[in-house]
Amino acid sequence: MAVQVNALDLSRALIQCSSVTPEDGGAQKVLQAALEDLGFTCHSQIFSNNNTPDVSNLYARLGSAAPNFCFAGHTDVVPVGDLESWIVDPFGAEVKDGVLYGRGASDMKTAIACFTEATARFIGKHGPDFGGSISLLITGDEEGPAINGTRKLLEWTKAQGEVLDACLVGEPTNPTSLGEMIKIGRRGSLNGTLTVFGVQGHTAYPHLADNPIHRLVKMLDVLTSENLDDGSDHFQASTLQVSTVDVGNPATNVIPAKATAVFNVRYNDHHTSATLDKMLREKLDAMGGDYELDIYVSGESFLTPPGPLSEIISSAVQAVTGEVPELSTTGGTSDARFIKDYCPVAEFGLIGQTMHKSNEGVAVKDLEALTDIYTDILDRYFEKNG
Repeated sequence: MAVQVNALDLSRALIQCSSVTPEDGGAQKVLQAALEDLGFTCHSQIFSNNNTPDVSNLYARLGSAAPNFCFAGHTDVVPVGDLESWIVDPFGAEVKDGVLYGRGASDMKTAIACFTEATARFIGKHGPDFGGSISLLITGDEEGPAINGTRKLLEWTKAQGEVLDACLVGEPTNPTSLGEMIKIGRRGSLNGTLTVFGVQGHTAYPHLADNPIHRLVKMLDVLTSENLDDGSDHFQASTLQVSTVDVGNPATNVIPAKATAVFNVRYNDHHTSATLDKMLREKLDAMGGDYELDIYVSGESFLTPPGPLSEIISSAVQAVTGEVPELSTTGGTSDARFIKDYCPVAEFGLIGQTMHKSNEGVAVKDLEALTDIYTDILDRYFEKNG
């Protein structure tokens, strides 16, 4: 008798686990139990790194044959914020008026539950020998620093001889209604910390000092006054946004010794982090003065060109919802930035309007429809590739 999985019940069980990054709260054990009942072989991996917390990760595979279709996602969630602003217990997983509420309801414990029910339906229909494998790549570090999560889990799977042939990430991709958008790439994200050094002194005697704030303001004006580009075929224009300026000077009559600004560049495929680093330093060098620029890159821009994977997902979305989804690269970063180095990857999940907000929630009917879509994707993929 085929094992039955209900996405709503599994979603509620996962949401009830308080898995705020980096804590797992038992979420992956709940998922592992459900997957093992379906016949998956599960590997729980805890990764560590200096100055970062340990993180639980899970790789599960059903079957041993190629091709291997992978569902990827994360069980960790962001903090709940102000409890007073919630109409329910954030970890209660209550259903009210057809909406499932709780932290992780949109982003993205529900998608993981839909992965699982879709797989159960698929093997119930086709049996365990369907001409390939299905795997789940699950991390607890997507909402955190992303150091001990998907990147290391991918390295571990490669070392075990595992090969991923295609991957679907279940991030919430739809702005307002299910079926609107598939993500086929993401912009890169570069974070810069600019520190300008001067000479401390009295504001009444500026000729005896060197005010770093004045130079910092001019530098920021140079960095922000010129468009980086006008976009490309699949990407919107790149942007540089200043996120904070800090001096830490409590005195009104003191010129400080240094001033710092932090900015973020979201960039398309016209750039790489290396070309941006070079361009930024050239502009700052031309301004003169003593400064330091520290750069941290969260991820490079990438694109999975429209093709077999996006066509399968799009066809399944249209079959279930009647919508023709846009192939998009908008939004922030996701763990697809790591997966793209291993196989073609695309993203499709629920509606993202309430992710990271109080009263995060999803319509139960959308949960059911997403399960239908994922099931159809498996049918189409293995019909074509199995």
